Amino acid sequence: MKKKIKKILLYGAATFLFLVFVLAVHIYFVYRPAPDANTRVMARIDIKQQLTPGDANNITNWLYHQKGVDHVLVNPQTNIVIFTFYPVKTSGDQIVSNFKSNFSFKAERIVANEENLKSSCPVAASSYTYKFYKLITKII
Repeated sequence: MKKKIKKILLYGAATFLFLVFVLAVHIYFVYRPAPDANTRVMARIDIKQQLTPGDANNITNWLYHQKGVDHVLVNPQTNIVIFTFYPVKTSGDQIVSNFKSNFSFKAERIVANEENLKSSCPVAASSYTYKFYKLITKII
């Protein structure tokens, strides 16, 4: 009887350790920073002058024709351009540089600094999953 209990406990512990290992590998791959073909990044351009609805349409059409751009939103009331793109096809800096050379607007790309990133999503930085991911990356 004791032998059977030890065997059950041993198999249970081995199964538990295996599942923890699978979870650790899963978390590592989910949080990995390397972009792939499905990764999309959001970028923002602030225009320092007033936009007309015609300007907004021109900017929208131009951005949609840029390589790697997925979705575009232009708000002429706030003079803000938001777009998503695939970083394996292009970079936000390249798109903004081309934007500045094609349009005569005073434009600036807004990039979040380290302080903004820390305060942007308090759940992610304090979640157990993220802490576990950081532990795994230190070990690996």
